[in-house]
Amino acid sequence: MTAWVLVAMAVTGASAVGGGAALARLGGPLPAGVLLALSGAALLGAVATGGAALLLELTGVVAAAALVAYPELPARRPEDRLAALLTTAAPLVLLLSGRWATGEVLGWWRGAVCGASALVLALHTWWRLERSSGPARSTLLWMALPVSVATLVLGVVTFVAPVTAGWVVLCLVLALLPWCLWAGAGRPQVLDVRGLVVATTVAVTTVAVYVALLESATSLVELGSGRPATPGATALLAALCAFGVAPARRVLREVLDAVLFGQRPDPLRAATRMVDSLGDDPASALAAVRESLVLPYAAVAVDGQVVAASGEPPTTQRALPLPLRDGRRGELLVGLRPGDLRMHPAEEDVLHLVAPLLAQTLRAQQEAAAVRSSREATVQAVEEERRRLRRDLHDELGPRLSGIAFTADAARNTLHHDPAGADALLGTVRAEAVAAIGEVRRLVYGMRPPALDELGLLRALRQHAATLRTADDRPLRVEFEVPGLPELPAAWEVAAYRIVAGALDNTARHSGTDAATVRMSCDGGRLLVEVADTGAAPTGWSPGVGVSSMRERSAELGGTLRAGPTPEGWLVRSEIPLPVG
Repeated sequence: MTAWVLVAMAVTGASAVGGGAALARLGGPLPAGVLLALSGAALLGAVATGGAALLLELTGVVAAAALVAYPELPARRPEDRLAALLTTAAPLVLLLSGRWATGEVLGWWRGAVCGASALVLALHTWWRLERSSGPARSTLLWMALPVSVATLVLGVVTFVAPVTAGWVVLCLVLALLPWCLWAGAGRPQVLDVRGLVVATTVAVTTVAVYVALLESATSLVELGSGRPATPGATALLAALCAFGVAPARRVLREVLDAVLFGQRPDPLRAATRMVDSLGDDPASALAAVRESLVLPYAAVAVDGQVVAASGEPPTTQRALPLPLRDGRRGELLVGLRPGDLRMHPAEEDVLHLVAPLLAQTLRAQQEAAAVRSSREATVQAVEEERRRLRRDLHDELGPRLSGIAFTADAARNTLHHDPAGADALLGTVRAEAVAAIGEVRRLVYGMRPPALDELGLLRALRQHAATLRTADDRPLRVEFEVPGLPELPAAWEVAAYRIVAGALDNTARHSGTDAATVRMSCDGGRLLVEVADTGAAPTGWSPGVGVSSMRERSAELGGTLRAGPTPEGWLVRSEIPLPVG
């Protein structure tokens, strides 16, 4: 053996020892891990002795026993025990054959035993794959894949290219086996091994077809010309055959997909079905995506959190960006079909076309939720207003009107025998009536200030500001900056009036300054209201009833309100969306 082959064998032996130890530490596959480590130790011993044949054969049969014992000892079914017996009987036969068989007989026995052991292992593995499913099948596929590749490489090395490079490649392929076993036993779902199996099958078959085409072409040239093909002709034939590699690979992949996992849908038809099926519910839209492209899983995630999903998440997923346009990070998560390690380009193009529609569906759901929330807030505000009116009418105006009625009855009863007393009672009736009128005006003002109808928003605010005085009895000077404010709907006009009036009241009472500025404008479909002053912020300030009332006024129309200190003083700012049209 050459030095390169010995080095490759040492790498394989060290990998077997390390992989076997890692496999044994998992607990369940302990026997397989121990046997694998022992096979690695035997291979290292063969390297140390310069490639002793007996140690190499012992390495092979112990490794075969490890594969039979993977991922657990075959103690449950008789067929498992028979396979283990036939495989592990090989070491004894090989060890004894050297004592009573020599020459050609020894070689025949060793070849027969190795061939029988390999056949039993292959048949037993195939039988276990046929009877298993789910994670157990994935575990066995993790074992079958590197063994199959190593078998193919061994066949090529033995019959086609028995050179040093071939044996080195075989050793390196075998070095991957222990870690594939560890992945299959410890993390079978880390990668869809079916995709590796399909990709390996396609690659090996494509190479075999290419080699067969090239050999056939060179043979035909040799038959036609009567002499071997020249290097130039061989290169030309190799280039011509290479043109068929990509089509052959694509056709083979489509055939394997159809046989193993079902027919892949036509992307254009799938896109048409998806567009027709998308609605305003993200879950239904994702189900349409899955059904159209025959995918196991589809989900929408916003800022890393799944907000809608359809199907069960597989091992391998693909994430596509969703254009949400509101500062949030959206993704369309798609589970790959069995046997796929990446998304098919045509299907990915379809998903890129559908992603904006899904984002629109998500935005529509969010806006619908906002509308529902706004409607609920409006209904609640209306109910609160009704409750307040009922309370005011019942607790204040009702008793006053009842008192007027009782006093009028008393005046009527005393009118003939005590005119002076009746006159006093009528005076009381008038005073109560005046008070009742004041209560009615107060209720009306609470619903909508009359000044808005009489003067308009700006003049009503100026009139209100003219009545305000600071805590030290100075008149409050208010500057209005209202460039081209259009006529507002009634509800928005009342909200703006209440917010500005409340903010000016707070300025007069608490700011310590006698100057304030009011700004109102409409920009980008929103009503902007600001009230600023240069007063000092009170120590330990927290929002009170006035600020809470202003915030509620803004929220009733879907707006926001912020109030607090600024470097220049104090600011109340409200943004309220205007109705469309």
